[in-house]
Amino acid sequence: METRTDAQSDINVGTQQSIESIAATTPKLETKGGIKVTSPDKKFEASLGGRIHFDAYAFDRDIAATTGTTEFRRARLTLAGKALGWDYKVEQDFAAGTNLDGLRDAFIATSLWGGKATIGHFKPYRSMEELTSSNEILMMERPFASATGLFSGRQFQQGVGYQRGGENYTAGFTVFNLRGASGVRNEGVGASGRVTFAPINNDNETLHFGGWASLENNNQGSADLSAVANYAGRRGPAQTIATTTGASRNQVTAYGLEAAGSFGPLFFQGEYVNATFGQPLGRDQDVTTWYLQGSWLLNGGHKGYKPATGIFGSPKVDSKGLWELTARYDTIENKDIADREATSVILGVNYYVNANLRFMFNYTQGDNQVNGDETGQYALRTQFSW
Repeated sequence: METRTDAQSDINVGTQQSIESIAATTPKLETKGGIKVTSPDKKFEASLGGRIHFDAYAFDRDIAATTGTTEFRRARLTLAGKALGWDYKVEQDFAAGTNLDGLRDAFIATSLWGGKATIGHFKPYRSMEELTSSNEILMMERPFASATGLFSGRQFQQGVGYQRGGENYTAGFTVFNLRGASGVRNEGVGASGRVTFAPINNDNETLHFGGWASLENNNQGSADLSAVANYAGRRGPAQTIATTTGASRNQVTAYGLEAAGSFGPLFFQGEYVNATFGQPLGRDQDVTTWYLQGSWLLNGGHKGYKPATGIFGSPKVDSKGLWELTARYDTIENKDIADREATSVILGVNYYVNANLRFMFNYTQGDNQVNGDETGQYALRTQFSW
């Protein structure tokens, strides 16, 4: 009996050693929320994610010509992970085009001086709503104080950045070339910085304040820098508010203030921005834009705060799902050209089925004071992300 017991113990020990050896030499595979592979020594990680945003539009036509349609607003695959102490991310949006046309984030990053340094192709640190993920923005499109208006066509730039955050603050700075991945080579340069502070931040209440500044300096080969308002939603009519031509080698400066809060099921957010578009002849043009948006989660829920980046995320969704009523008032105006102003009022409903699936409905009433157009848009989105 003793001999048999000792033999069984040897087998158990051998089996355990074999299991430990396999665990030490086999990559770890996780499938919660996506696909993630980690090397046995934990020096390498790779995760695969993505998002599909499928939209449908219909218009209340007025003066401007419009076409109701459907489209893939976004169809992205994202590869992210770690390699020998460096983070990396490469994201391609097939809805925007192939090769460089659809390239979004493409960078490496590492911890530095208590924060993170980033090198590559990413969003400059400016505008709270711009930095919020498209999976978590309140409305289907961002307001005019972002690349959906003031920084039209200039969402992702090539450069370097540094950001540091604590439990209730962030501070970030970027220096970049005035070129997206698919843009022509040029010698334009830009810089931006953003700081935030949340004097109240707990599980059920958050109050956020922030400020940011941006400078874009045209130089040889730079494209025109324009502010363009799609005042009746995406694929609707657009109005150019101001332009600084690349040939003029002038600059665009912008300063923004932001405030936001999440108190139980209620949420609000707003930004005020003043920008100056340099002109080769005559006085420079001042552009002012601001928005105020908010929401109410009807059956509970709470929008959480991300103190490391100073933005709000989506609410946690249980098995019952969440219903959210949303509203926004948005305006942009060129102070130096008479009646060069556009506004939009948006009312919406969001239904969060689970953490991965959301349906969105927006009605946008636009108003273009340049030509008196008051086009409206009905828009519906099916959003799936992982």
